Amino acid sequence: RKGNYIAYFPSYAYMRAAHTLFTERFPEIRTVMQQGSMSEEEREAFLKVFDSNNEETLIGFCVMGGIFSEGIDLKGDRLIGTVIVGLGLPQISLTQDIIRDYYDNISGSGFSYAYQYPGINKVLQAAGRVIRDENDRGVVVLIDERFTSPSYLPLLPEHCCGFGRLGNINELHPYLEQFWA
Repeated sequence: RKGNYIAYFPSYAYMRAAHTLFTERFPEIRTVMQQGSMSEEEREAFLKVFDSNNEETLIGFCVMGGIFSEGIDLKGDRLIGTVIVGLGLPQISLTQDIIRDYYDNISGSGFSYAYQYPGINKVLQAAGRVIRDENDRGVVVLIDERFTSPSYLPLLPEHCCGFGRLGNINELHPYLEQFWA
């Protein structure tokens, strides 16, 4: 369906690579991309292009956990879908490893507290940009087979788990057509 979408990626490098590939394959689709550091005016200009009266498809390329994955309010047709690539896991770091070790000693769940929970929180924050109130309707596509694994599926809200594992984008089309019908 034509409309405004945001694709969220786990890093700037991944986002830029995906944007380059996407614009080469689909030059007719309008895109905007988050920059590493944006002034308040640049942020406002970025969000302003997500107009509910757009007659063409617009895809924003953003970083999960960044300035456009939390705290933005694109109600109604200003945003009708997100594509979330990856689990949003924090980068391995000394800080995360200290957290992991601490919770491993307490409960044996160090990886969950240091990596899984913060990652899923980023995913849910990004997904939450689509539905801002009871009148909003939109799609969220999660791209990473691990979302359906026993380690991650229970971390997702029940209402978003009516999906299955799809092998490619062609398998997604019937689901989207049914949803928007």
